[in-house]
Amino acid sequence: MLHLFSLLVGLLAARFKSRARLEAEILILRHQLGVLRRRAPKRVVLGGLDRLIFALVYRLFPSAVAAVTIIRPETIVRWHRAGFRAYWRWRSRPRWGRPKTTAGLRRLIREMSVDNPLWGAPRIHGELLKLGFTVGQTTVAKYMAKRRRPPSQSWKTFLRNHAEGIAALDLFVVPTVDLRMLFVLVIVGIDRRLIVTINVTSRPTAEWIARQVTEAFPWEWAPKYLIRDRDSAYGEVFKRRLRAMGIRDRPVAPRSPWQNCYAERLIGSIRRECVDHLVALGEAHLRRILKKYTDYYNGTRTHLSLAKDSPIPRPIQRGGHITRQPLLGGLHHQYARG
Repeated sequence: MLHLFSLLVGLLAARFKSRARLEAEILILRHQLGVLRRRAPKRVVLGGLDRLIFALVYRLFPSAVAAVTIIRPETIVRWHRAGFRAYWRWRSRPRWGRPKTTAGLRRLIREMSVDNPLWGAPRIHGELLKLGFTVGQTTVAKYMAKRRRPPSQSWKTFLRNHAEGIAALDLFVVPTVDLRMLFVLVIVGIDRRLIVTINVTSRPTAEWIARQVTEAFPWEWAPKYLIRDRDSAYGEVFKRRLRAMGIRDRPVAPRSPWQNCYAERLIGSIRRECVDHLVALGEAHLRRILKKYTDYYNGTRTHLSLAKDSPIPRPIQRGGHITRQPLLGGLHHQYARG
């Protein structure tokens, strides 16, 4: 910058010098350039300011290019053309462009494309318009999750769509105070983990189990499939009843209780939360206790698999005083706003 200032001062001072003096100075400067050129390297390194001075002088006095000795005249012309292009590129830059897509909107587009693998850019774009976002369809396509394979539903979605037509049943035993064994039959709907029916007997015959299935499911609302184990109690009468109701019998593989996991998990909950904490006095007593637990399980107890909701959905209460109601003699409690 100091060098540029000295050049400007020299230019102003030259206005007051005689022509002979200026010619003498030009001659001395040319001789110095000749000496430096003989000793300097073949390629002289110039800075941006130096290039600007050469290009500016060439712009004002094109004939001055003939006096240049340390660089080729074509180089100055090239610098001038580059500066011309840069200047008009700056003048022609877009002043208004597309609004920037926020990080939240980009994240929402990606989540939509991941959660809905069957949706394309037009469908996601339509949903965003309904949510009040002003965005182009090409922008939506740009920020969608990229897939290497054709879109497909997950196994979780596939099973959830078929869970409504599947039920499971199983038997477990409960000891009584007089050392007898009572058999408990439980039927659970896979869709909402709802206890469809639960009953107690001392002799679980095929006729009794078939009657429980008939009472649990009306003929027009029977499930499509019924999962059970290979207990000998499910005799021919039970199988004929299922066929008559249009239910497909699906016994699990031998020694594979994990294939009936929903019923097994329910039985574990009944044991841990109810029957392990009491002594059954008899068949009627156990039936009453299990009936109360079923009401608590279906209508009050929250489940992780149901997004912390109960099988029979509970409304969210936001106002009012919280009250506590004991269930099963105080073994569990129900909280509500009154």
